[in-house]
Amino acid sequence: MIGRLALAAARAAAPATRSHIMSTAARSFASEGSASGGGSGKVLLVVGAAAAGGVYAWKTGLLDSLSGSPGPVITAPAKPDYGAVRKAIEDVLDVDGYDDGSYGPVLVRLAWHSAGTYDKASGTGGSNGATMRFAPESEHGANAGLAVARNLLEPIKAKFPWITYADLYTLAGVTAIEAMGGPTIPWAPGRSDAPDSTACPPDGRLPDASLGAAHIREIFGRMGFNDREIVALSGAHTLGRCHADRSGFLGPWTNAPTTFSNLYFQELVNNKWRKKRWSGPVQYEDKSGELMMLPTDMALIWDRKFKPVVDEYAKDEETFFKDFAAAFSKLLALGVPGQAA
Repeated sequence: MIGRLALAAARAAAPATRSHIMSTAARSFASEGSASGGGSGKVLLVVGAAAAGGVYAWKTGLLDSLSGSPGPVITAPAKPDYGAVRKAIEDVLDVDGYDDGSYGPVLVRLAWHSAGTYDKASGTGGSNGATMRFAPESEHGANAGLAVARNLLEPIKAKFPWITYADLYTLAGVTAIEAMGGPTIPWAPGRSDAPDSTACPPDGRLPDASLGAAHIREIFGRMGFNDREIVALSGAHTLGRCHADRSGFLGPWTNAPTTFSNLYFQELVNNKWRKKRWSGPVQYEDKSGELMMLPTDMALIWDRKFKPVVDEYAKDEETFFKDFAAAFSKLLALGVPGQAA
């Protein structure tokens, strides 16, 4: 409502005053759009060449068609500063009181789950569209708890309104991995945001942690990954922990859940694992009861084709980093125009 009143005033204002009012109205609309979190574009804004500092201008020709105009679009500056976005993400990673002191692992999970819905046969799903902003995808069981990550990124989206949610979600995962000591992940922008839930993929496209090797190959094969890439991507479990109130499972995979390393593979190979005796779903624990593995994790050492790759990564972190960077970059590019292999 505030934006509409400002626009009405702008139409009636003298030319000299009108420019100032239009600028104010634009900022008002931008704030309303950010608060909704929808990114659906209720304002037609263009970031001009001088807009890198946050100055917005109305696109030429719209001043005479303010009423009944088509839905607005926000475009990037001539030289969008993705480095500044990365810095803003890094600044919110570490925090006392959340899990192990870092939002990094949950941002990696957000990027992974945003992209891991891709289906190469139909060309649907994937990171392009950022459809997890909408129900029903936001409410899929595999995405429980990811509202934490999406909400964390909202102030950054408001600060850099030109970046799409789809690019922001994936860049956040890349930045978090690198900030936690992981490899440099090749990443390129170019994703667009879906306007509504019609593009949401069906439930069931993400891995079910309670199943085994055949399920893993089915899920990853749908996206186009081979066995080596599957094991490499599974190495993301070197980060973070499971939460009983989200997935039903409980505990971290390693004793360094905020450091990206090959420790996950070392634990799989060198530790002793037994079924956890508890009222929750089947999972495995070490003799200390502090660390856990999921059935999908154990499948990597029970399967004769996965196991040699696990052994290799447990011994050679450099090779794991190289393979993970390539596979994760590929994952985030699936379904993105001009990027997917």
